[in-house]
Amino acid sequence: MKHTVRGPALTFWVFHVIRDYVATLTNGNSRMAAQLPGLLEKSVHLESAVGQIDLVFAHNDLLAANFIDDGHRLWLIDWDYAGYNSPLFDLANLAANNDLSKEQEIWLREAYFEDHAPVQLSRSLQAMKCASTLRESMWSMVSEIYSSVDFDFVSYTEENLARFENQWSLFREMGGA
Repeated sequence: MKHTVRGPALTFWVFHVIRDYVATLTNGNSRMAAQLPGLLEKSVHLESAVGQIDLVFAHNDLLAANFIDDGHRLWLIDWDYAGYNSPLFDLANLAANNDLSKEQEIWLREAYFEDHAPVQLSRSLQAMKCASTLRESMWSMVSEIYSSVDFDFVSYTEENLARFENQWSLFREMGGA
């Protein structure tokens, strides 16, 4: 018998998350308020570039810290963002958060899609990589305002915005925007 998820099904659409973060940051008088319209405009371009998607159950937060190797088994932890999403987001998240090389990204894409990846997929994956880094940047901006954790969120925001701008430039170079 095939196992299925029952009950209410959550979805995680990175572009909805970004729009919601923009509203939260605007309402919270973020120090980044002047940059938000431009970031939101880039997000609109990215969402359009992703195109049509398939929905799968996804983790949606594939940071290296969410993998534990106990020597016998690999564990994936921190399922707080889990829900239905495009598999492209998990692949892009994994690639962006772990600085995979172009060759590693190709291997990842081909392994996941078993060499049946549509031609448009490369552009969609690059758009999702941008969206992944933008979402992480905005998460950090929100944390600057609302988190009580003793962490330098301002530096983390700046680091992730630099990663986003680099990804955005690469995306534009391939004719993405």
